[in-house]
This record gives sequence, structure tokens and C-alpha cells, in this order.
Amino acid sequence: MGVHAAPTLITSVQRALRLMEAVGAHEGGVPAKRLARETRLPLATTYHLLRTLVHDGYLRRLDDGGFVIGDKLHTLESGSREQALLAGIRPTLTALRDELSAAAYLTFYDEGEIRVVDIVDGPHAPRVDLWVGYKDAGHATALGKCVLRELDDDARYDYLARHPLFGLTPRTVTRSDDLLRRLDSPTGSPLVADLEEYALGTVCFAVPISWGDGDRLGSLGVSLPVARLARLARLDPHRELFRTHLVPTANRVSRHLSLTI
Repeated sequence: MGVHAAPTLITSVQRALRLMEAVGAHEGGVPAKRLARETRLPLATTYHLLRTLVHDGYLRRLDDGGFVIGDKLHTLESGSREQALLAGIRPTLTALRDELSAAAYLTFYDEGEIRVVDIVDGPHAPRVDLWVGYKDAGHATALGKCVLRELDDDARYDYLARHPLFGLTPRTVTRSDDLLRRLDSPTGSPLVADLEEYALGTVCFAVPISWGDGDRLGSLGVSLPVARLARLARLDPHRELFRTHLVPTANRVSRHLSLTI
């Protein structure tokens, strides 16, 4: 029984892939009988595989009975493009990590959500414990506040209406009017700080990134233990070290994104 199981599974996968390739060749949809002819599969097998692929979201059945590529495959394709994009940015984030001995983070603002898309850490630059997802903690992180500061009023209010300002530490700002006032306070610097607002013992600094025609936003940041920041503060009380490293790196990331998207 075990001898025949693997070839049967492999054959089923191969047949499913052949069906998806055949569906992809017909933009307006294609019926099951034509797919059976083109893939040289028995009609019963074709129907069985089509039902499975539709159920799992890889294909979609139209009202007229034809089949087209489903949302799951489009999602995989989009994820693959993003992985290739991030691979081009990863060396820049790695260099930032090594320059500051701090974990480096990159976020994108997509469809009203702040999403961490890459983290580059190491033995001497540990990442912060993501005990609460950044998606729900934009108000408490330098990366999230950096994005919120760049948004217009409507986008900010929409975000805050969907994301309660939970108190993650005693330092977290939990009133929207206080948060907005801090976001709008002129600082003369693109640098945004999170001083133990997300996690006690950890601080984070971030600057914005933008690409396209400036309509795509994100943020670039680093995190480090608060004890290390205290040591650095004696040598760099105005945090120029972070600004002078983060801003040029953010500019390089923004240029890369503008050229590749």
C-alpha cells in the first residue's frame, strides 16, 4: 500500500497543475469538457480535480460553467513578487543592522493596515518579542506611528476607528487625541521614537519611506535594548546616530521600490 501511495499522490498533483495551466491559457473561462480534451484526462477525473481546486480557491467557477484562475493563485503570485522585491532590499537592511548593531524592520501600509514585511536581526541584534502583532499596535510602535504621521486626517481616523489603542505598557498612549497631538507636534526631524511603549526594555526608532508617486507609504526602523540606548545617550544625546543612518537608508529603500514596482 505504501509503495503505491506516493506515485498516486504525485500523479494527482501533476494532473491538478496541468489543469491550472490549461485554465490559465483561457482568459475568459473554459468549460470542463474542453479542459478534459486539452489535458487528455478522463472527464470524471477532470470534474473531481476541478471541484477540489475550486473548493481550495485555486480556481473559480463562473456562472456559465467555465473555470478561471482563483484568488488563491493570485495571492501566491503577489506573495512571490513581494518576496523577490524584498530580496533586493535585504542587503540594505542587513547593512543597517550591522552599522547600528540593532534589528532592522520594514513595514508597508497596505489597504489601511500597517504590515511588517521584513525583519533582519542577528545574535548581537535581537528582534523585539512580537507578542502583539504590529497590525494592531501601530499606536505603540515607532514604525506604526511613523506611518500614521504621514497619513491624511481621513486615513488616520479610519485607522484609529478600527484599531483600539490598547495599553501595552505603562508608557503606551491610549487616548486618540493625545496620540494625534503627538503625531502633529513639529519636531524638525523625520525620526519617530517608541520608548518602551510597545515592550518594556525595548526602544525603537523609525523614519518614513514612500514610493511610486508618493502614494505608497511604509516605514524603516531599528530596535535595541533600553540599556544600550542609555549608554549611547551619553555620547549621542540628540539621537543623531539613528537619524544619520536611518534617513539615507530609507532613501535608498524608497528609490529601490520606486524603480521596481
